[in-house]
Amino acid sequence: MNKQNSLFPVSNDDDRTSLGNSIFIEIKLNYPRRARLYRHDILIKQVVLSDKIAKRIFIVEAVELGAMKSRLASALEISRQTIDNLLGIKKHFGLEGLTQGYSPSTSKSRRKQREIHASKNKGIPGNKAKQLAEIRREAKEKREREQQGFNFSFGYDAKTQAVADKDQPYAEEHDWITTRYAGVFLYIITLIKKWEWLRLVTGYFGFTYKIFMIFMLMSARGIRSIEQVKNVRLREGGVLLGIKRIPSKPIVWQWFYRAAEKQISTVVKTDYFRYQIRKGIVGIWLWFTDGHLLPYTGKAKVHHSYNTQRRMPYPGQTNMVTCDNNGRVIDFEIQEGKGNLRNHIVSLREKWIDDVPESPVMVFDREGSGVSFFSELVLKGIPFVTWEKNIDSKTINAIGEKKFNVNFEFNNKEYGIFENKKSFTFEPENPDEERHDFTLRHIYIWNKSSNRKTCGLAWTGDKEMSTEECARAILSRWGASENTFKHTQERHPLHYHPGFKLKKSEKQDIKNPLATEMEGLIKGVKKRLAKLYKKLSKAKDVLKKDGTPRENSLKEGLKKEIRDKEKQLLHMQEEKKELPERVNVTSLEDYSFFKRIDNEGKNLFDFVTASVWNARKQMVEWLRSDYKHENDLVDLFYAIANCHGWIKSTKNEVIVRLEPMQQKSRRLASLAAIIPNGKWLRIEVGASPL
Repeated sequence: MNKQNSLFPVSNDDDRTSLGNSIFIEIKLNYPRRARLYRHDILIKQVVLSDKIAKRIFIVEAVELGAMKSRLASALEISRQTIDNLLGIKKHFGLEGLTQGYSPSTSKSRRKQREIHASKNKGIPGNKAKQLAEIRREAKEKREREQQGFNFSFGYDAKTQAVADKDQPYAEEHDWITTRYAGVFLYIITLIKKWEWLRLVTGYFGFTYKIFMIFMLMSARGIRSIEQVKNVRLREGGVLLGIKRIPSKPIVWQWFYRAAEKQISTVVKTDYFRYQIRKGIVGIWLWFTDGHLLPYTGKAKVHHSYNTQRRMPYPGQTNMVTCDNNGRVIDFEIQEGKGNLRNHIVSLREKWIDDVPESPVMVFDREGSGVSFFSELVLKGIPFVTWEKNIDSKTINAIGEKKFNVNFEFNNKEYGIFENKKSFTFEPENPDEERHDFTLRHIYIWNKSSNRKTCGLAWTGDKEMSTEECARAILSRWGASENTFKHTQERHPLHYHPGFKLKKSEKQDIKNPLATEMEGLIKGVKKRLAKLYKKLSKAKDVLKKDGTPRENSLKEGLKKEIRDKEKQLLHMQEEKKELPERVNVTSLEDYSFFKRIDNEGKNLFDFVTASVWNARKQMVEWLRSDYKHENDLVDLFYAIANCHGWIKSTKNEVIVRLEPMQQKSRRLASLAAIIPNGKWLRIEVGASPL
């Protein structure tokens, strides 16, 4: 088992019952009787079974995540028909339908209970079970067409008319054709099966879905730009992608601009990320957020981000990427210039509040450290874990080793930890706002391998997280482990920005040049004062015969100069306070406007890159159960994904056969999926059919 899995609250596997699709349920019999739902050892949801409304919602959400109805009914000791009825009520009457018909009243008066029951059912009068049966009979044919579970924003019927028959994916029928890109079919079939990715793309973009298939080939095979697609065998690549043949570069650019002109990249991203959250494909316990530089090397004037490796400002943008504990991309947002990590984390919770029942624990690095930000997270009920900034190394190193009473191993390194409390006070600048006193968990971490000690801070609210779990969260994406963004960059063209387009930026403010100049002058005066103080300490007193100091002595001269410099420094500091910190460049002479990079095309390309990355994560998990050498697991997957093979398309199915490898791990080859036009996609392993 992956060692990082112990980061989550787990118990004995014997206490759990499998519900299928990697979902498990655990019933706690002690009072109050509770049920917990897990996916891959990740706690998704828990409910007190005595709460009837919460129990109904729990049952519906478990089935929507993929739980088998018969097993769920057996575990909760209810009938299969009850589950079907709850699903039907939720579908036709919404969550309100699930909450009605139940009265929390403890009154023994039946008349009183009927009055309460009637008042709660004003919106949906009558017997909902009978209404549901009538709806089922009348809408049977329509319901069979509708997809169960999550529906994309464009609606079901749009997809059937989105693409003409001749342009449908894999519409061409042909016998076996050799292709050196056969391994890429693993990504295609997984995204279609798990994410319904092709239905999403064709529903929004119609014929232009073809550019996304080319983007998928680029991401899967590390092709760095559209210009480099010319090095692909166009027929071999096109037939695998279901578009017959990859066209010339001008045609590919036409497809790209047609997709970008729709200006719907934000909607597409939101639909894709919402789908995987609701389907339980990504974790919702820990969310790791970090900002990463997207450099710009053009001639236009743009705002600067920050290059961590070079430790200097650099023209470009910041990509705020959020991942779960397994490194799957949950969401990303490209921000102009340096970006704002703090605002992004708060807006992230607000964005997904309707799809995630409880706020995930936000994990971020020292960039987000600050009393004002911590106060905001606590007041808004957003749990978090982070490093502590500006720690006193001498004090921490002086802590005895016996104090670190909890020990664990992480990334083949030994750690010792213990926990304390640390109080903070936020004093707002606005006098109308109230002062906020709060306490955070103070976690001390000792890396025994390098003999280094540091600290972290956490606020977990009502969530049950041990000291070790908090420490593992801090260590999971930084240090030796690093983060998903940099791992992704090694395999995919992550910095590629197709179709650069510049617009006038709404952010035309810069740091006041006069304030910057004044800071330099103040620094010079302070430096001169430091030298004068040093000279004064070494100067000797020169006295007259009456014992008074000589006015023309060196020491008296130093004192006079120090008084003048201190007066000058005070005057300059007062002048600086009166200057505005930032000014608009439009009010200055000889300043050109800042340009903003249009990210419509970049969002579409990164949407595909994130899709391919998440599909790779999913397939590696499938492969892990059959291949026990953890260190070679990812390399083995890429070896399979780069395999040559053959493809055949008939009226009813598309078959891709991969060339056989010596490794016996071939679970991926059993994948199958169906595309919007009704054809089955299947992948297998075997000898050449030619």
